Amino acid sequence: MRIGVALGSGAARGLAHIPYIEAMDELGLKPSIIAGSSIGALIGSGWANGMTGAELREHAYGVLGSLQQIASTLWNRNRFSFKQMIEDGLSMQVNPKGITTAFLPDGFPDDFAALKVPFSVVATDFYAWKEVVFDSGPLRPAIAASLAIPSLFRPVNVEGRYFIDGGVTNPLPLGLIAGKCDVLIGIDVHRTPQLLDASREPSITDSAVVATEIMSQKLVDATVLQYSPDVYVRAEVGPFGGSEFWRVREIVDNAAGDKDRFKRAVTDALLAHSIRKARGH
Repeated sequence: MRIGVALGSGAARGLAHIPYIEAMDELGLKPSIIAGSSIGALIGSGWANGMTGAELREHAYGVLGSLQQIASTLWNRNRFSFKQMIEDGLSMQVNPKGITTAFLPDGFPDDFAALKVPFSVVATDFYAWKEVVFDSGPLRPAIAASLAIPSLFRPVNVEGRYFIDGGVTNPLPLGLIAGKCDVLIGIDVHRTPQLLDASREPSITDSAVVATEIMSQKLVDATVLQYSPDVYVRAEVGPFGGSEFWRVREIVDNAAGDKDRFKRAVTDALLAHSIRKARGH
């Protein structure tokens, strides 16, 4: 039975993908195809390369466990010379290629063809205003392009075209794998509305961030309606900010509480498919 999984965008909140991967490991299930957007592309690439959920958790804890660890990881794996900095152009924006290099495990493959599971990454063509799918050729630039959060990260040049975050156009890439699997799973890591103090006037920053989140969620809602995944997860990530990668343990532990419900949903979806197949549908 072919299982397809789409891992959505959500910056640091995307670390919540890890417990769901662990849950599938515990069920003895492996996907036949994976698609990822933004942080989902980074985590999905590790999964597609054969890493277990436990290995993904251990690696995330090792490189993201504190602000000091994050800084150390970036420094130790990206020792750029001053000449390189000048050639690349000085910028206050983060280079997503450096982020990709820093946070992928040692020995990670350079090409899609080397992955153990077919894998697709979505990014956004900045000038064409459309999503672009990468599923062959150089892997790291594709992941970097998908990670390039607007304004915070520099756009990524891939073969003469500039790309930004895949979440801008396709925050939950179900369409990349629908029709290529028997059971379709979508994992959404966007926040739910926060109504704890609805009388407080939003700040400028809050207004910008939440407006973006609302638009992303509307895209996800439309995608789910269009492709009707057999299992749709909206992870509990409300307490965490999109930049709070150093809270990796809290994010993962918070999402882990949903593992049993997710296992039941996946098991039910597999059973339903088997029944349909037995009846000839």
